[in-house]
Amino acid sequence: MNKLQSLLDSSSIVMADGAMGTMLFEAGLKFGDPPEVWNVAHPELVRSVHRGYIDAGSKLILTNTFGGNRFRLGMHNLQSRVHDLNRTAAILLRAEVEAAGTGALVVGDIGPSGEILAPLGTLEYADAVEGFAEQAAALAAGGVDAFWIETMSALEEMQAAVEGVRKAAPDMPVITTMTFDTRGHTMMGVSPEKAVKALCELGAAAVGGNCGNGPDEILAVIKKMHAANPTAILVAKSNTGMPELVNGKAVYKAKPDDMAQYARESRETGARVIGACCGSTPAHLKAMAEVLLS
Repeated sequence: MNKLQSLLDSSSIVMADGAMGTMLFEAGLKFGDPPEVWNVAHPELVRSVHRGYIDAGSKLILTNTFGGNRFRLGMHNLQSRVHDLNRTAAILLRAEVEAAGTGALVVGDIGPSGEILAPLGTLEYADAVEGFAEQAAALAAGGVDAFWIETMSALEEMQAAVEGVRKAAPDMPVITTMTFDTRGHTMMGVSPEKAVKALCELGAAAVGGNCGNGPDEILAVIKKMHAANPTAILVAKSNTGMPELVNGKAVYKAKPDDMAQYARESRETGARVIGACCGSTPAHLKAMAEVLLS
């Protein structure tokens, strides 16, 4: 059964979750260290972050695996632990979701490789597919309900990630989001209009934007995507503005009320899946839920 499609069919608005990294940094994760290791080293802290978002009203909860592919883990000589860290992440989230009993879904989070595909870069397309398939297989082994491929800037890499997921879990639904942080386009020059067309053609269940430079940017992206494809299920998952460095720490300025306003405007602009990204906390998501779900 496709639990994601059932959820989308039964709700006009579906709440996604907020940031994981932000919460783990607050709990003591050092800048530059891979958050995925905490799935094994500090599972109770990872579970508590998930719990905070479930309690706030989120129904799509992402595993702590944004950098869980062999390419990013390889930067820390952890490429041999892809299966362990990803499978454990899904198991932790499944335990929290089932304990809560709210009907939230366990969504396998897949972020970019951190490399550039050939011919512009050195990562070969086939190798990218294999890397994403390896991560997706581990997440599937842990029992995810769906996949969320996020923060992509190149359509070629997004296609490789979707292909990798389909190779590992052919029947699993996929949500796809890109980051439009360069004058309204992705870093690789993809416009919102081009993105929504390409992502829908890849067969994604929902498409949209995440992270970036803050709510205003995401709202502009959703508006353009909705105009280009009024029937697409659109995703808005903005961060809480541009961070400022305070005492060596990234501080995000948007308050819960600011994100509640963003949530309201996202819905009015055409988004149906709404969450938050870097800098957000359960307090932000709770404020958003009060606007979206009341």
